[in-house]
Amino acid sequence: MDSGRHRQPLHPPAHHHPSASHAGPPPRRPPRQSLPAIGPPVSPDSPTPSLGSSSSEGPDGRSGSSGGGGGEREHGGGAQGGGGAENVISLLSGEKIVDRYYEMNYVCPYTVPNSVKGTLIVTNYRLFFYGAHREGPTTVDVPLGCVSRIEKVGRQRTSMAAELAYGLDIVCKDIRSLRFAFNKIENKRKDIFETLHLYSFPLSHTTPLFAYHYQERHKGDGWNVYDPIGELKRQGLPNESWTISRINERYEICETYPRILGIPTSASKEMVTEVAKFRSRGRLPVLSWMHPESQATICRCAQPLVGMTSNKSSEDQEYIRAIMDANAHTDRIFIMDARPKINSMVNRVNGGGSENEDIYQSAELCFLDIQNIHVMRESLRKVRDICFPVIDDNRWLSNVDNTNWLHHLHCILAGAVKVADKVENAKSSVIVHCSDGWDRTAQITSMAMMLMDPYYRSLRGFQVLVEKEWLSFGHKFAHRIGHGVDKPNDNDRSPVFLQFIDCVWQIMNQFPNSFEFNELFLTSVMDHLYSCRFGTFLFNSDKERRQNSLSQHTQSLWSFVNSDHHSFLNPTYNDMADGRSIMPETSERYLKLWTSYYCRHNPRMRPQENIPSRGSQMLFFKSQLKTKFSHLKKETSRRTQKESIPTHVGPPSSARLMSSDSTNI
Repeated sequence: MDSGRHRQPLHPPAHHHPSASHAGPPPRRPPRQSLPAIGPPVSPDSPTPSLGSSSSEGPDGRSGSSGGGGGEREHGGGAQGGGGAENVISLLSGEKIVDRYYEMNYVCPYTVPNSVKGTLIVTNYRLFFYGAHREGPTTVDVPLGCVSRIEKVGRQRTSMAAELAYGLDIVCKDIRSLRFAFNKIENKRKDIFETLHLYSFPLSHTTPLFAYHYQERHKGDGWNVYDPIGELKRQGLPNESWTISRINERYEICETYPRILGIPTSASKEMVTEVAKFRSRGRLPVLSWMHPESQATICRCAQPLVGMTSNKSSEDQEYIRAIMDANAHTDRIFIMDARPKINSMVNRVNGGGSENEDIYQSAELCFLDIQNIHVMRESLRKVRDICFPVIDDNRWLSNVDNTNWLHHLHCILAGAVKVADKVENAKSSVIVHCSDGWDRTAQITSMAMMLMDPYYRSLRGFQVLVEKEWLSFGHKFAHRIGHGVDKPNDNDRSPVFLQFIDCVWQIMNQFPNSFEFNELFLTSVMDHLYSCRFGTFLFNSDKERRQNSLSQHTQSLWSFVNSDHHSFLNPTYNDMADGRSIMPETSERYLKLWTSYYCRHNPRMRPQENIPSRGSQMLFFKSQLKTKFSHLKKETSRRTQKESIPTHVGPPSSARLMSSDSTNI
């Protein structure tokens, strides 16, 4: 079992880099290895502890054989400060302690006084602090993949307050910010900064991410959760209107699309090639989902390359008509542009734009008014400011409103409901795109599919949905999250996937019995999106993942989830409920800030009841009730069959008399 996860299920464990064994004092920084920027390690330099083992210390304060190996270092006050931390931390398989610092001050915003003295341990996966305070033990456990920025703060030390201002600020991708203060005379800051920087941003040092060192093997193979051909067949392909195509087998049509595509049967290779040329990044319209009854479809693509000269493509027009004709229930098709209309018009300057309804006959163009990645990034920054470290109760509602976060979620949800309504109720096919078709498009298509298809609301189906609409269709996870690189101000970063997960949580609140998975599952997905413990969210496209043999060198998040899936099940899930689709209310008055995620690191915001534990109890009782119900059903059936059997098995009495008379004769 994965002791790291069970100890703290919401916070995945940390980064890795093998360190060489030295007889004398080790160098200030472990030597860099000449490895591919994100590829697997050449070979570990020292044995790694088994999962669940913790580093043990001898009298001299150095770790024993179960610790991190020969390359680890220690700084500060010796064994008296370190035993507690190393007895608490549980190392993952492949995780090693590379540095430890004693007599450290963690500036905690929730204690009085707010300085907690303890031991800081840095592994190749995480930052771990353990200290004692009059209010009780204080533990900080942060996967280094979650670190967004490390800053040196403070210069002078003239008072206690100034002393706490001299140290390091660590800004995390999951809302948290940490500060560790040092005694300037001991000159620890430079060494700690370099160590944290090396393991937090390994790609900036041309060393591999921890996912390539993580050695735990889980039951099942999460890399095989999603079978593109099997999923298209589940939707009813191939049929007379749609076919399963390998036209992108070598990624020649579109580098950011998967190899297997669902396209209209009537579309020739030449047509597909020309349509791809007329769409941004070659992302032509392809099938995302087909309604099992009406055959109405959701297709996704990128914007047409209309430009300022109003370019046209007869092949693109014919291709769109083929999508419309594949649905016999209507002679109209809806094109949902996820952007605000003004953004679409501005994109024409750069060669993009939207479809002209006069040219695309029988097509109706709608704008969904979802803002771009830069607006969303700024909105999340405002959420961070109101949630951490201090929450202003008196201005909470107005502060939430000023972030515009719920308004953005409203736009995404309203867009998804609009698509689902056109497909489910109007029986019309819909094409969804934004600019490049890998951000807002993925939000809308995946959300609409989840609303209409209960399979995607199951634990395994949701994994398929993420693999299909987000990973295989090229959402730029590496750029949007910034895995392993020191570029905190990169304009490519944006909480696009976080917004999707947040929207799922909003829908779960309105339909608590319609999802097989629980909130812990959503939170764990977000934690491991940042942790770099698994290979699932690494790289930007299916092509890049295959080129780097990701499935051979790393573990899938879904293997981890499915090996202990009971932790992620919703005890109130009704798998026997009638009805295919759910349509949530999207008005902002029905939405609320996901405080159990954004504010979870504030101890004053944590629920008084252990929700995961309560959920486990409910699942146990539910299982018992199902077993009892099954037993009673069998018993009832057995009794019914027994009562239906006649009392006299032999022939009727008259027949017996006749038989007796004949015998006498």
